[in-house]
Amino acid sequence: MNSSSLFGIWLSVPLILSWVTPQVSSSWWYMRAVGSSRVMCDNVPGLVSRQRQLCHRHPEVMRSIGLGVAEWTAECQHQFRQHRWNCHTLDRDHNLFGKVLLRSSREVAFVYAISSAGVVYAITRACSQGELKSCSCDPKKKGTSKDSKGTFDWGGCSDNIDYGIKFARAFVDAKERKGKDARALMNLHNNRAGRKAVKRFLKQECKCHGVSGSCTLRTCWLAMADFRKTGDYLWKKYNGAIQVVMNQDGTGFTVANKRFKKPTKNDLVYFENSPDYCIRDRDAGSLGTAGRVCNLTSRGMDSCEVMCCGRGYDTSRVTRMTKCECKFHWCCAVRCQDCLEVVDVHTCKAPKSPDWVAPT
Repeated sequence: MNSSSLFGIWLSVPLILSWVTPQVSSSWWYMRAVGSSRVMCDNVPGLVSRQRQLCHRHPEVMRSIGLGVAEWTAECQHQFRQHRWNCHTLDRDHNLFGKVLLRSSREVAFVYAISSAGVVYAITRACSQGELKSCSCDPKKKGTSKDSKGTFDWGGCSDNIDYGIKFARAFVDAKERKGKDARALMNLHNNRAGRKAVKRFLKQECKCHGVSGSCTLRTCWLAMADFRKTGDYLWKKYNGAIQVVMNQDGTGFTVANKRFKKPTKNDLVYFENSPDYCIRDRDAGSLGTAGRVCNLTSRGMDSCEVMCCGRGYDTSRVTRMTKCECKFHWCCAVRCQDCLEVVDVHTCKAPKSPDWVAPT
């Protein structure tokens, strides 16, 4: 082996180590525990000095971030509701998701993107609702402007998304910017993709003025779409996430498979393949799928065949209350009866032994 080959091997060692032992850095997620009370900046574990400075300087923004954690975790759980890994959270773990974050997988890419998006959304909404001293409605949206329908006046309260993005970048990215490893660059990329996703769905809303609403005059403002739109968009990006490797100089990414396109700033990127999440694995942060409800008639990820990893399922009959015999009453109500319904519920069997291996 020549000296240049040896040099190439030694050059790659730090990059390999950085992939194997990433730093789990989003301890600010723990702020959901203090979201509705006075934020104790020095008691949130894992914050770096820049984050603590922002916390002390803007306690009301921290409350918005803390309250927003519940919203984006709920969105994550909605998107993964039919998958083996269902974005479960661990209340006693300061990084919220446990050891699953140690792997640089596509699930982790989604979590970082949706959490960053959630911060933008929560702060921007709080600005518009007058809850923050440091911001208000977008001050740039004043005077008269034009669009395809003609001239209109800026009015109402345009969401100040630029402030939300700026603060989210400063706070969320602070710890990642202290690191130079591959995982930090991956997290920064996915954080940015999440922020951009919220702005993507900023829409113009207008109100008409004039005789019988003739729209001779229009007042318009910019408003964020419902957060579900951001979640749905990032879910598509998750399904199309691009596996990458670090450049030799450690400054950026190249695609792991040359057949795929180079990732854009809107794409999600990841380094490592995901575990199958079939069985409980503490080291991988997997709870397994034993006891999960599956869909016997589905052919998708929620099917009993896929969800249960070939282990089979148990069926039980349960009685539940449902709405029935609904009738429309003029005007304008729908009235229903409460009925009892007996349904079959299918749940995944547990592995037969600790060393059970999922069929390939």
